[in-house]
Amino acid sequence: MTGSPPEASSPGRTLMARLDELGRISADSDRLNRQPFTPAHRQAIELVAGWMRLAGMSTRVDPIGNLIGRYEGQDPTAPVLLIGSHLDTVVDAGRYDGALGVLAGVQVVAALHDAEERLPFAVEVVAFCDEEGVRFPTTFLGSKAICGTLDRKVLELQDQAGITVGAALRAFGGDPDALASAAYPPGSLRAFLEVHIEQGPVLEAEDRPLGIVTAIQGQSRLAVVLDGVAGHAGTVPMGHRRDALAGAAEIALLVERRCSATPDLVGTVGRLEVLPGAVNVIPGRALLTLDIRSPSDLLRGQAVAELVQAIHQIAAARGLGCTIAREHDQPASVCAPGLQRVLAQAMRAEGIQVKYLPSGAGHDTMAMAAACPAAMLFVRCQGGISHHPLESMTLPDAEAALRVLLRALRLLALPKARP
Repeated sequence: MTGSPPEASSPGRTLMARLDELGRISADSDRLNRQPFTPAHRQAIELVAGWMRLAGMSTRVDPIGNLIGRYEGQDPTAPVLLIGSHLDTVVDAGRYDGALGVLAGVQVVAALHDAEERLPFAVEVVAFCDEEGVRFPTTFLGSKAICGTLDRKVLELQDQAGITVGAALRAFGGDPDALASAAYPPGSLRAFLEVHIEQGPVLEAEDRPLGIVTAIQGQSRLAVVLDGVAGHAGTVPMGHRRDALAGAAEIALLVERRCSATPDLVGTVGRLEVLPGAVNVIPGRALLTLDIRSPSDLLRGQAVAELVQAIHQIAAARGLGCTIAREHDQPASVCAPGLQRVLAQAMRAEGIQVKYLPSGAGHDTMAMAAACPAAMLFVRCQGGISHHPLESMTLPDAEAALRVLLRALRLLALPKARP
């Protein structure tokens, strides 16, 4: 991996081709939709495991469904350097979110293997089972299990079909009773690195291929259920209605107004379901989700508290029943300064100007920071588009990311290197 233009069989071309191939594995024929513990997830694991073995790694699937490839180091007892991201996707996804971080790790290990090079420590590449939190109302199942921070109560959470995490995991071949064994012992992880598309427009706007993440903003997810009274659309006068959807609409506008008024705060109503959902029936129930994010846990906490209070007031004024469940709370996470310095050194050595930026999206790095120093390398994506089929990145940027990641591994292998 050098700074020269990509060759016909370059690592970057291999990476891009594999991202395309992996992106064709989906539960749906017309869109990318790969949820955890599904046949599509199993197929993805088998494909990526084959590439891991070609790169000289041994492979295993842990009790939560994480795929892990291990490239042995000079000292098998030394703390492991972990590289990775997730294989699950949102519905109607792009090819690069998550998958890039997994396959970039495979590719740099392949470079070490081809050079017959062993680092002082083992390198493991992990493909986490669930990061997006789309199928189940929780996130970071795989990374939290590895860190030993996964609450077993999540096994009781259900997807929209009423299937629990535990049941889905068991049917997948995982072992809900052995989750404790998925955790790495304290001190056994040297560091965690995640390569990821930026999912935002900053790098492209500044014409930069890569960026180093300084911190990942915290996020809270709430599920709101409003209960009104269904009725005939033609016979119930407007003043006599208890319309659950009207209450949900007011809440959505409240979230937009509250979060727009505060810098470094964003809020999204990402899911809305209306029941019974008939054209001539007043909605009797509305279910909606809130996603509140900020790099400041104080700002985020204040906003969530105010929104919860205001939602109850809206419901009461409209005569609606209201329940609010806190489904997810993740504090903001600062990336390890030592790893940021290593990535910066690697970028400069590859002739790439260093750019630091925060992440507005949540990533497995947030969970991994509980177990070891953790950091992220962002890769430019066209238009800042993500969670969409138009998600895109270029071959030269892929090559740059691989060169920087490989150089960072070699820097971390130096005798005095500290994550």
